[in-house]
Amino acid sequence: FQGEPGANSDTACRNMFPDMEPLPCPTFEDAFNAVETGKADLAMIPIENTIAGRVADIHHLLPESKLHIVGEYFLPIHFQLMVLPGVRRDEIRSVHSHIHALGQCRTYIRKNGWKPVVAGDTAGAAKLIAALKDRTMAALAPALASTLYGLDIIEENVEDTDSNVTRFVVLTRNRQWAERPSADARMMTTFIFRVRNVPAALYKAMGGFATNGINMTKLESYQLGAFTATLFYADIEGHPDDP
Repeated sequence: FQGEPGANSDTACRNMFPDMEPLPCPTFEDAFNAVETGKADLAMIPIENTIAGRVADIHHLLPESKLHIVGEYFLPIHFQLMVLPGVRRDEIRSVHSHIHALGQCRTYIRKNGWKPVVAGDTAGAAKLIAALKDRTMAALAPALASTLYGLDIIEENVEDTDSNVTRFVVLTRNRQWAERPSADARMMTTFIFRVRNVPAALYKAMGGFATNGINMTKLESYQLGAFTATLFYADIEGHPDDP
């Protein structure tokens, strides 16, 4: 996973794969590479959030990687306000966290008059405060981070909405589709495709899904280095082995 120990991605790993050892990586590229080279068996990668939207970096990394999506995990996101032991609330001047976390707690931060400061990730912000020992700094991070870095939680679940959920995808280097648990179980398939920048290109690409009664639940477009072609990220209902 990308981030420091105690990040939301770490929590997702521990929840979905309690018998496996989480491997923190500095960047998404490093997390992808760890699986591609065999250093790790799986990657737990956030792909979208109900508040912040899609994680743009991932949509650009997926087409170039040699990894396959074999699972997904939905993690309710809760942020805890944590400080050095003994720090009072009125001592806080700045709040540090990942840019998405700051955005998801924007109203709370503004109401308290604190300065938001962007960090590499949520747990990294907690680790930084523990190292600097600055009593004017607080972090917004998952509860696990307070345990790992010896910080006190002085307010729980400070996110602006209680419908904050991040969707993670599980990646592996082996092309092994998830098994259908039962004959009537609903399955989701994710894929990325490219069309030329010509009239009706997308319409023609989508026609086969409509005529075969395949429900598409998500379709997002984005550019990849040029405006001559467009990449699309899609989720459809069904299994790759379905007729």
